[in-house]
Amino acid sequence: MSFKNFLVAYNGTDSAVAALRCAASMAQNNDAHVTAVLAHSTHEVVNSRAAWVPREATKITDDANAGSINEIEAGFEKLRGTLGLADRLQFKRVPGRVDYVLSECAQVHDVLVVGQDQSREADPHISINKDRIALMSGRPILVIPKDYTFNSRPRSAVVAWDGGRAAARAMSDAMKLLAKHESVTVITVGDLELARPIEEVIGHLALHRIKATHEALKVKGSVAQTVLDYCGTNSPGLLVMGAYEHSKFQQNFFGGVTSRVLVESPGPVLLSH
Repeated sequence: MSFKNFLVAYNGTDSAVAALRCAASMAQNNDAHVTAVLAHSTHEVVNSRAAWVPREATKITDDANAGSINEIEAGFEKLRGTLGLADRLQFKRVPGRVDYVLSECAQVHDVLVVGQDQSREADPHISINKDRIALMSGRPILVIPKDYTFNSRPRSAVVAWDGGRAAARAMSDAMKLLAKHESVTVITVGDLELARPIEEVIGHLALHRIKATHEALKVKGSVAQTVLDYCGTNSPGLLVMGAYEHSKFQQNFFGGVTSRVLVESPGPVLLSH
């Protein structure tokens, strides 16, 4: 069984276009639907509706906001005919706090697809935070690099396993994608005290007709660097990993593995929490 209902975070950036094209390609192979959502907040330094702000200034601000959103939608419509989905492709613009809008919309979709560099390329009022959405939505997020070309039969996939709840959730969410790969490698990094033997993970995947092996990696520099180096050397078609196990504050303060991998991974990452 494959994903049938894709949500794409679309904000007009090159990374968003890459995410949209990838989702459309996956949907074509699965007779699935794709909904592209342009989530946008108001783009104001001051409250233009405050009593002291002239009506003319409010109109200028509103027109500028609307013009920016209209340009993004027009760009999407130019792409529509190249995606081959016909009436299985929808576009929505939804105002509100961007991460909250996408988190709520993702709850009624199988997966949220986002571009790797969308936040860095986008204007702040349409920028997204992938890690925060993973925490709030309860749905998997597929992060696509800008230059990624979709392969309907990718050769290999990697599951980053630490025995934690988030890793287990990510592996479960990724089963439909892992089954499409010729081989799967479960990697562990450093000396982990796993709650269950790694052989049980491999056996679980085997029951889903997923051929998997285990590879224990020694830490080189950091856990994030070790994972990135492995992916850089082996070029998997997909990396599966859990999102933050600790609080968002702790990850931001001390530097989280997830943040770095999401930004620097050379290939697609499926993230779950």
